Amino acid sequence: VAEEAIGLIGVDYEVLPHVTDIVAAARGETIIDPELRTDGDPEAKASNICDTDTMRRGDLDAGFAAADSVLEYEFDAGTIHQGYIEPHACVARRNEDGHTSLWVSSQGHFAIREAAAAVLGIGSSDITVTPAEIGGGFGGKTTVYLEPLAIRLAEKTGRPVKMVMTRDEVFRATGPAPGSHIRLKMGATKDGRITAVDAEMWYETGAFPGGLMPLGTMSLTACYDIENYLIRGYNVLVNKPKMHAYRAPLSPNAAHAIETIIDEFAEQFGIDPLEMRLKNAAKKGTVAAYGPTYNEIGMVESVDAASDHPHYTAPLTDTGQSNVVRGRGVASGFWMNIGGNATANISVLPDGRLSLVTGRPDVGGSRAAQAMVLAEELGIAAEQVHPSVADSDSVGINGTSEGSSTAYCATMAIYEAAQKLLATLRERAAMVYDVEPDQVEWRDGAAHLANGVTAPTDAPAGPLSLSDLADSATQTGGPITAEAAVNAQNAGQTFGTHICDVEVDMETGKIDVTRYTVCQDAGRALHKAYVEGQMQGGAVQGIGWALNEAYHYNHEGVLENAGFLDYRMPVALDLPMIDTQIVEVPNPKHPYGVRGVGENGIAAPLAAIANAIYHATGTRLREVPMTPSRVVAAIQADRVAGSSGANGARTA
Repeated sequence: VAEEAIGLIGVDYEVLPHVTDIVAAARGETIIDPELRTDGDPEAKASNICDTDTMRRGDLDAGFAAADSVLEYEFDAGTIHQGYIEPHACVARRNEDGHTSLWVSSQGHFAIREAAAAVLGIGSSDITVTPAEIGGGFGGKTTVYLEPLAIRLAEKTGRPVKMVMTRDEVFRATGPAPGSHIRLKMGATKDGRITAVDAEMWYETGAFPGGLMPLGTMSLTACYDIENYLIRGYNVLVNKPKMHAYRAPLSPNAAHAIETIIDEFAEQFGIDPLEMRLKNAAKKGTVAAYGPTYNEIGMVESVDAASDHPHYTAPLTDTGQSNVVRGRGVASGFWMNIGGNATANISVLPDGRLSLVTGRPDVGGSRAAQAMVLAEELGIAAEQVHPSVADSDSVGINGTSEGSSTAYCATMAIYEAAQKLLATLRERAAMVYDVEPDQVEWRDGAAHLANGVTAPTDAPAGPLSLSDLADSATQTGGPITAEAAVNAQNAGQTFGTHICDVEVDMETGKIDVTRYTVCQDAGRALHKAYVEGQMQGGAVQGIGWALNEAYHYNHEGVLENAGFLDYRMPVALDLPMIDTQIVEVPNPKHPYGVRGVGENGIAAPLAAIANAIYHATGTRLREVPMTPSRVVAAIQADRVAGSSGANGARTA
């Protein structure tokens, strides 16, 4: 009935001019919001540029004057989607007491609770959010789309309401990752030292202000120790969905620009491309352009790991096909990593096993790593720990699983809770032994009398296991529990270096990635298989971004590829096995040395593939995705021009 009623409603639309090209939007040829003023300046004229960011250091003119070579190019990247397989979905139920229960697949149910409450104008305590298992997020499931609607419909109908987006709705109505246009000028000396960086970076925000641009400006030079730079960033309105985060947001765009120019410098000067990166690599004591002085970081180690990897020196054999050529490229990438709130509640169960309750959704195997940390502290097998993620009423406020923060933050809370639990276990054991707590020690998963201590004759003499202490808990003070809450800071930056081999069909422009290796600093890998999986997953998504993925709008501003048949993501048949080399430079701010690993893997592939294509074809591509038609057009343009590097330049 509702659908029939909608069909009977006539609407007259006034179609306004649309802008889907970021360069045209930055130029202000058509103003999207006449009320918008850059940086909120009331004296400025209307603009599509929402806000700006500037980072500067040193003497730019002196830096370029000291250079033996100066290169300047422009780089473009299309709008892309996170591509999670499960669409947005939720269930809402309005209880008889006026309280709302919400089940949702998200990266952070506490953030969903706050956002839904804000939209509906109610208190966040009026909603209990239960996290479902997530079918992919990658930064795209950290805010609300359906949830406030489902809650309001449940309120009006008095019935539970389930809402699920179609794939078409996901592409058209949720937050993709921003496209960009970057102008980058760099100078370097013939011995390989970068002397100056002058950059302007335009990033899409979508149809509403408030974008992610600072994440791009901070990433541009973060891998390197550079004395002179001027980096300017711009958030730009375009007639597209409101942009959202996607795995190391905006870092891949920045790496695409700087890593391809570094590659060209290395070729000019006859320097090995990894050696060029080592000469400029950030290390402990380097002051990053975005502010912090690095502590222990693994940029140098990631480059060394790539240089030592068998892939880097393996021969590139002839394909045997006159039209197919092979090339190898390298690139490095950065992600800052973040911290935030986390809680951990531990209970000793009657059979001696442990219940571990945390509050950040598991988006990549974090529960297993968390169980391993608790088991390590207590000297027991990880299988004796049952980890779970609680609803928003059952634990304290937790942050969102984003920014490579979950393993870092949650395990800090677990470590603190484990120390409290160990103290309690020693106290309980002391009661059973009838000795003082400092006469009890915990080792090998059980309480033991310290060396030289003898228990009274009627007390047990042997070790007391968790099950023993659980059996006696009622007599020694009740349930055995511990909890901790942290606001974890100093997450520790992460760096990675990738090696990529490609085959390029010079006639059709088809590109096949034939071998790929990721060398990345994990700080300390808690669960190596999951860490490798994160590194592989990031690389695969970067390969898709580099070669196939982008939103395509027609001349009427309509998205034409809102489905997986036309929005082409790589599948297993498109890819080689992604090799991994875990580098471990422990983060000194974490008890286990952990750094997040989920984001960094997507940062380097765009540049690594672009560099591999150049070394195969002699043509530089500065626009992604590097589709077959673009590859062929660039090769033909270079043939006409008689030299590489003339393709794809636009000025914002």
